[in-house]
Amino acid sequence: MRKVNSIYLIFLFFFFSCSNQEVNTDSEVEVKSATYKVASIFPTSLPLLGENSRKFVENVNRASDGKLNLKLFEPGALVPGLESIPAVSKGSLEMTWAAAGFFSGNDSAFSFFTAVPFGPDPGEYMAWMYYGDGMKLMNEMFSKYNIHAVPCGIQPPEASGWFRKEIKSVEDFDGLKMRFFGLGAKVMEKLGVATQLLAPGEIFQSLQLGTIDSAEFANPSVDIKNGFYQVAKYYYFPGWHQPASILALMINLDIWNNMVDSHKSIIELACGDMFRQILAQGEATQWSAMKKMRDDYGVILKRWPDEIIFEFEKAWQEVVIEESEKNENFKKVYDSYSKFREEYSLWSELGYLK
Repeated sequence: MRKVNSIYLIFLFFFFSCSNQEVNTDSEVEVKSATYKVASIFPTSLPLLGENSRKFVENVNRASDGKLNLKLFEPGALVPGLESIPAVSKGSLEMTWAAAGFFSGNDSAFSFFTAVPFGPDPGEYMAWMYYGDGMKLMNEMFSKYNIHAVPCGIQPPEASGWFRKEIKSVEDFDGLKMRFFGLGAKVMEKLGVATQLLAPGEIFQSLQLGTIDSAEFANPSVDIKNGFYQVAKYYYFPGWHQPASILALMINLDIWNNMVDSHKSIIELACGDMFRQILAQGEATQWSAMKKMRDDYGVILKRWPDEIIFEFEKAWQEVVIEESEKNENFKKVYDSYSKFREEYSLWSELGYLK
């Protein structure tokens, strides 16, 4: 009898011990290590845009303690840079470090999730993405292409472009061949510019060979690395076409849906940290690059006169009307974006110093 009681007591001890344990459906026992290939549209040698893809991957790998391994590849190593998002869509590539605007050939509305002409600064942009409908609309659109997009950093304003000759009036744009990104390209086309979207690694050679006459790409700390100043000396500001720019990690939707929650969380947290990293680094490094270009390389830094800025904005409003009429997604996203900005204006007009 004493022996039976002992066995019974041991059983009760184990029963209550187990019942008081937290249930962890994503425990270390259940989570197997996973490895994914990540292509990048930007060479890792590029400051800000490229080097932070490496930092992001390192952060994910370190935070997961070896359970989630991302392997980063340079543009062209797996697929050509501009083909990386379509490759993620098809499932031939698992992930890519990119920006939604590079997928705008499929739908112009994708550009809203990277940069908007005459759009918000980084704080307001993030507010719309995370607390407006930005994230929801972005992944509604991307899910139709079997992609899940995670915002993964935001840049301060870009420069407006490199030109061989000074632009004295809006008429000087007519007939120019220019590398241009996103919705800003549609604005430039209104002014007579023939635009084309080139991958980052193709811009300098095209400018040097005369395939294009001018180019916009990024902000000074990035542009100086590309050496555009060797070909074009006039460097224009402000970047009306990209007052802020959001980067994103594009993940094949099947991969994302089958990923354990802890791995999803690590990716989302690491991407969130990239917002801090890229914005802070971007704001800290522009002036020194501008000073070096001006003082050492003879670059002429110019600000667009008000009358040309006016023409850019006028053309942008024309683009909005035309795209909204022919593209249901564009109108849907623009309506959400513009409504948020209108409501936000009460805060921005009174809350900040002018």
